[in-house]
Amino acid sequence: MASKNIFAIVGVVLFIVILPIYAQAKVFIVGDSSGWTIGFDYKTWAKDKEFHVGDKLIFMYPVGAHNVHKVDADGFQNCTAPAGTEALKTGSDVITLATPGKKWYLCGVGKHCEIGGQKLAITVLSNDQVAAPAPTPVPSSSMKETVANHEN
Repeated sequence: MASKNIFAIVGVVLFIVILPIYAQAKVFIVGDSSGWTIGFDYKTWAKDKEFHVGDKLIFMYPVGAHNVHKVDADGFQNCTAPAGTEALKTGSDVITLATPGKKWYLCGVGKHCEIGGQKLAITVLSNDQVAAPAPTPVPSSSMKETVANHEN
């Protein structure tokens, strides 16, 4: 039974990974090889990624161990899911990023969000937007003097 589930998950992931190549969308496995788990720094994971409308997030985790809730900024800050909402809990949850703007996700199992840091915040750009480049560092005055001395 477990091997059937693994094959099903692998099949779904392969389908999701291959299909977007033709549609120009990107697929992000949240947490990369670590997946959706406690004790992982999702802020650092998302920092250098650019998310666009049409991209997909895949939350991979052992069924029953975690879940995924889409929340607002307050829910994210307080690690609380909206009352009456159903969590995603398949172990290979796929979320298509349909609109631009801030998006927040968390695990609602136990204290996984509060204590384990199992939450993700991203900014989704429209397809005609690109992320702003990092500013170029300005040399300090002592650095300018050093550079000037090397030029002489």
